[in-house]
Amino acid sequence: MEYMQAPPSSSQGNILCCTCGVPIPPNPANMCVSCLRTQVDISEGIPKQVSVHFCRQCERYLQPPGTWIQCTLESRELLALCLKKLKSTMAKVRLIDAGFLWTEPHSKRIKMKLTIQKEVMNGAILQQVFVVEFVIQAQMCDDCHRVEAKDFWKAVVQVRQKTVHKKTFYYLEQLILKHKLHQNTVRIKEIHEGIDFYYASKQNGQKMVDFLQCTVPGRSKASQRLISHDVHTNTYNYKSTFSVEIVPVCKDNVVCLSPRLAQSLGNMGQVCVCVRVTSSIHLIDPDTLQIAEVDGSTYWRHPFNSLCSPRQLEEFIVMDIDIIRDQRLGAGAGLTSNRHTLAEVWVQKTSDMDSGQQYHCRTFLGHLLNIGDLVLGFDFANANINDEFLNKMNPHRVPDVVLIKKSYDRVKRVKNRIWKLKELDREREAVDTDDERQYHEFLEDLEEDEVLRKNINIFRDTSKIPVESDTDDDGAPRVSLTEMLEDLSLSDATGGEGADMMTDA
Repeated sequence: MEYMQAPPSSSQGNILCCTCGVPIPPNPANMCVSCLRTQVDISEGIPKQVSVHFCRQCERYLQPPGTWIQCTLESRELLALCLKKLKSTMAKVRLIDAGFLWTEPHSKRIKMKLTIQKEVMNGAILQQVFVVEFVIQAQMCDDCHRVEAKDFWKAVVQVRQKTVHKKTFYYLEQLILKHKLHQNTVRIKEIHEGIDFYYASKQNGQKMVDFLQCTVPGRSKASQRLISHDVHTNTYNYKSTFSVEIVPVCKDNVVCLSPRLAQSLGNMGQVCVCVRVTSSIHLIDPDTLQIAEVDGSTYWRHPFNSLCSPRQLEEFIVMDIDIIRDQRLGAGAGLTSNRHTLAEVWVQKTSDMDSGQQYHCRTFLGHLLNIGDLVLGFDFANANINDEFLNKMNPHRVPDVVLIKKSYDRVKRVKNRIWKLKELDREREAVDTDDERQYHEFLEDLEEDEVLRKNINIFRDTSKIPVESDTDDDGAPRVSLTEMLEDLSLSDATGGEGADMMTDA
């Protein structure tokens, strides 16, 4: 019987550490890990404490040499920013892993755990784990410096509307708040017939102009003024001015169209009522219920003026009403409104009840009016109007009264209003006593027009007790609770006045 010889052992023998004599596997340094670490520190030259600059106003971090970036705590962006602070000192080591260690958010400290490798002593590779502490130091960025200065700007957007009512501006304000276009402004100033937006860069001003052209009908002009010129670097410093003029027509205005424009809109009547102003002017003919939209470019080609202001509206009482069921339109007629009902009404002024004089007219409010209701309208029969197109119309085609909207008890509406709107933080030249009345009329328009309030954010007023009902006792429309948003503030999350994200150490 033959015996097979066993194969030689593949196990490697141990050697003694040249420093402490501990048996270890052979390595190029002939030293154990503990002794090697006492001889060599591969993290030498890498700072263990580094400063990071943070702007409290805009909550951005400085990325040298002059870039400010938005980073959240323990984010990948903040990790990259911190590693760039150490990049120059880590040229001779290899980064294996990096991660954040938890620190108190108010401690103004960021701790990062790093794992590095380096070749030492005859090709031996040593790996080490250590912690670098980043100290957050407050420093105001250049943009916030300009904001605090209050007088530095590179571009201004001047928005104007030559009307006595500010309904369009109130609607535009809510659109700006919803889309957060006010965040880049240096200053907002309200003046007569308009509002000015100041920006630190021309690009932000141009962005606001583009937004206005998409949301309200108007036209814009741009100009710039040379402030300084550096002949050595051939650089120019300009201040830009953008002028935006909104069409001088507001909701509930009575207008008289030119014959050419009325024909191009589907042979509708020249006397129309503006029911809404969004990116275009929405008109309705009270005689036929025809509707049309006039955009900004069409308006400036065929301009028309408002025949009456909201202050000139008078209160009428409905004496009789007759719904018109079958309305036949002529050839080439445009679209008719499905939200309104055509009716013939006989009304009488509430201020002239003793005379017994009644007025007959057609109205688009047939779905809202009943006998005895109060309605606001414009009295053409006793008004002195100087309008180019109205004076050329056949007097028999000019209505005696144009009814605008149903009248409700304003005191009850304000009392039962359980919602509110946010406002822009702006400077005011002078507070007009009529502004509050106009603002309440705008809130009433939102309650009455569901399409208009879809474009804005409505917040629930926590100071009032909600009542789940779509109408009041007198039938006044309401905003339902499902359309309201919760108005969250910092005090809701922190309690009291709230606390700063970063406090002094």
